[in-house]
Amino acid sequence: MNFADRLIRESVRKNSKICVGLDPQLDLLPPELLVKYGKTPSGIGRALFEFNRGIIDSVHDVAVAVKPQIAFYEQFGIEGMRAFKKTIKYAKKKGLLVILDAKRGDIGSTASAYSRAYLGGKEAAFPVDAITINPYLGADGILPFLEHCKAHGKGVFILVKTSNPSARELQDQRLESGVPVSEHLAAMVRKWGLELGGTLGYSSVGAVVGATYPEDAKKLRKIMPRAIFLVPGYGAQGGTAGDMRHFFNEDGHGAIVNASRSIIYAYRTSGKPFDVAAREEAIRMRDLINAALSARDAPAGERP
Repeated sequence: MNFADRLIRESVRKNSKICVGLDPQLDLLPPELLVKYGKTPSGIGRALFEFNRGIIDSVHDVAVAVKPQIAFYEQFGIEGMRAFKKTIKYAKKKGLLVILDAKRGDIGSTASAYSRAYLGGKEAAFPVDAITINPYLGADGILPFLEHCKAHGKGVFILVKTSNPSARELQDQRLESGVPVSEHLAAMVRKWGLELGGTLGYSSVGAVVGATYPEDAKKLRKIMPRAIFLVPGYGAQGGTAGDMRHFFNEDGHGAIVNASRSIIYAYRTSGKPFDVAAREEAIRMRDLINAALSARDAPAGERP
């Protein structure tokens, strides 16, 4: 099935627009996990997976997807990647889509190899549902991924307007035409997505558009009406539920909003077990975004 169709169907089924980032950092993990397993390579790998499993168990019926950031696993070598692979399998077992945040970008056979590793169907070493990719190398770095998307029902999210403060240094620069780089990229995303449209009206070629730039999101949504936005930067980076109204289309679809630290490390301020705190924060995020979208769509006289 087309990736965009799967994401929208899960969003409707769960009445949710949220994605939970799985970015485990050793110094932020519950101390008891490292006491239990130790800090040997294999112990760290087991601690990472147990933490992720606890988060997945607590949010699987609240979130549409999880988004592991590959760097947090690569840094621990083979054991980290083993924990990553187990996390993918477990998340899928619990009914979650898996969006890999890897920001891959290369050309030709190298891009094909990256894509095959993650989107290659039965031959994929780490079979996720979608991956973030970097468009800096142009179409040569994008098209190999799209071939696997077509063949295996996978998706990509192309970096267009990222949530970090220095994004403007490059993404806001204007071309000779006067168009900002981010808007030029958006037009390319729209074109690349034409052949990967689903039955529900959205393409499996999505865009990364940061929650920290809601005014830019309004412009980018007009350029990419059928692209699903992966929206990082909610919560700890400053994005709010009220900002999210600019990222979604009038039909209430078109975006999936990610939060990582504010959910998975909520226990550090709540004093509750990490899985309980994560669930409470995920529910709160879901409900705030749903309420913001409902308020946006209400008749003028009924808005709060």
